[in-house]
Amino acid sequence: MLIQIVEDDRALSEGIALALKEPGMEFVQSTSVRTAKEAFEERMPMLLILDVNLPDGSGYDYLRWVREQAQIPVLILTANDMEMDEVMGLTLGADDYMTKPFSLAVLRARIKALIRRGSGKASDVFEEGGFHFDFERLIFTRDGREISLSVNEQRLLRLLTENRGRVLTRSVLVDRLWSGGGEYVDENALSVTVNRLRSKLEDRKDAYSCIRTVYGQGYMWKKE
Repeated sequence: MLIQIVEDDRALSEGIALALKEPGMEFVQSTSVRTAKEAFEERMPMLLILDVNLPDGSGYDYLRWVREQAQIPVLILTANDMEMDEVMGLTLGADDYMTKPFSLAVLRARIKALIRRGSGKASDVFEEGGFHFDFERLIFTRDGREISLSVNEQRLLRLLTENRGRVLTRSVLVDRLWSGGGEYVDENALSVTVNRLRSKLEDRKDAYSCIRTVYGQGYMWKKE
């Protein structure tokens, strides 16, 4: 699981990573809005720990940007013990909030709670128009007729539908579909997977447009 820590205090960032470290956990540490965006686009994290006060902008601006990319658990860190700051963070889509200074043990407990909540956050069933996708039972139908999908086509479909209406960049999709293998993956493999998935949905007149290509960026599942 990749966790992004966006914190300009390097010592605190290292302390957070050390406190959360356990098998299966990976960390990417950023010290500014610019470097955070670059790291996110290179590899999308599964959870975000975000400081509000950054040298090149507000963490709230980065949070807005993240929420346009994907729905992942977000914990806000701030030195401002003010109710309006907490309200701002939660309004923009943060899942939790901690004021500095804080206990690393408490932070660890909060993060574990977010991971537990996040693991059950997305619905296993997606229904829209004539489509019915049951990702738990691995049953995918269109107008009541079953569609046979490969493992990667299932993964791609879930990523797109869970982030319906949001553009997922090619780099993010490649990382999420082929992460863990450690091998180089040609981006053409993504284009092939997208086209195969589209071909299996294209019996409906509007099916092809459900997976939209956003040129120069990536793909998205279009909202009805």
